[in-house]
Amino acid sequence: MLVVGAGIVGAACAYELAKERIKVAVVEAVGVGTGATAAGMGHIVAMDDSEAQFALTRYSQKLWQELRRQGPATMEYEETGTIWVGADEREMAEVQRKHEYYGARGVATEMVDAQTLREAEPNLNKSLMGGLRVPGDAVLYPPCAATFLMQEAVERGARVYTGHAVTSIAKGSALLADGTSFSAKVIVNAAGQYATRLTPGLQMEPRKGHLVITERYAGKIRHQLVELGYLKSAHSTRSDTVAFNVQPRKTGQLLIGSSRQYASNDGKFDAGIVGRMLHRAFQYIPDLATLSAIRVWTGFRAATPDNLPLIGPWNADPTIFLATGHEGLGITTSLATGRLIADHFLGRASEIPSEPYLPSRQQEATTHA
Repeated sequence: MLVVGAGIVGAACAYELAKERIKVAVVEAVGVGTGATAAGMGHIVAMDDSEAQFALTRYSQKLWQELRRQGPATMEYEETGTIWVGADEREMAEVQRKHEYYGARGVATEMVDAQTLREAEPNLNKSLMGGLRVPGDAVLYPPCAATFLMQEAVERGARVYTGHAVTSIAKGSALLADGTSFSAKVIVNAAGQYATRLTPGLQMEPRKGHLVITERYAGKIRHQLVELGYLKSAHSTRSDTVAFNVQPRKTGQLLIGSSRQYASNDGKFDAGIVGRMLHRAFQYIPDLATLSAIRVWTGFRAATPDNLPLIGPWNADPTIFLATGHEGLGITTSLATGRLIADHFLGRASEIPSEPYLPSRQQEATTHA
């Protein structure tokens, strides 16, 4: 089996396949844990935009909780928990809904009022009304997590070829830019935003995001902090958006997001978008405006129209499996994606229904359009 792409999704696919004693090779144009993986926040979170999204994120979260016991310190896995912050009555009603939704599905949460929120996060704006604390959510450092998964795959027999760009895949063959080729029974397209170049016909587009990281300010925040309006901005498909999303790192630094831009192929940072993003963050944590930032960078997330990834066989070519289209949840859902890919290859039942993520849904939609 051949995996194209060595971001965290490709690494997870290689890891899960190698665990099953499947002969696997990985081909990557740059290096392990680069691309969107190096531009991600590393939030391991259960999300509830849809039942399918919840099932995949929660399943993968459980897999991460199991794997953390053997992961190295460099992975920086830490259960900081998430607080979804409510700014007004409408958002506090959403806190109640999320609390009931998660509770009905076995995820522990705690509704917090304004006073409890101030005690948990003293630097938040005092006008905030409360929020929802999800203690089991975690953060990790994505590049090192991807490297760890790939090392585990190599120890189980996987071969990794970096610095080799794949220009086409079809009918069990992958052609490299230098003219050489690989043959495999199945080729997994885990190339992220570049997946559409290798598998024409995919309904997927890149969404550009920015991140800012600060100097070390240990203890400034304790949880991953996200505004409830984040979900609305994450699913906008017509306009550029920003939302408050700040993560504490084990280094003492703060990672500040988030933004989404459309119709932009330029990897340079956009001062206007960064300014909007930081202004939003300052509204929630005024003291952030006094801190020093040391780096700003961008990345591109591969997004599908229905906000669900493409995982499984591509009907137009039975030798191709897809593992792409995760948008901002690739870090969280990487392990579940790898497990589902292995399930498809082995023809075994999955722990969660795989149908919502099958690429055939796009092919069917095109046929009926």
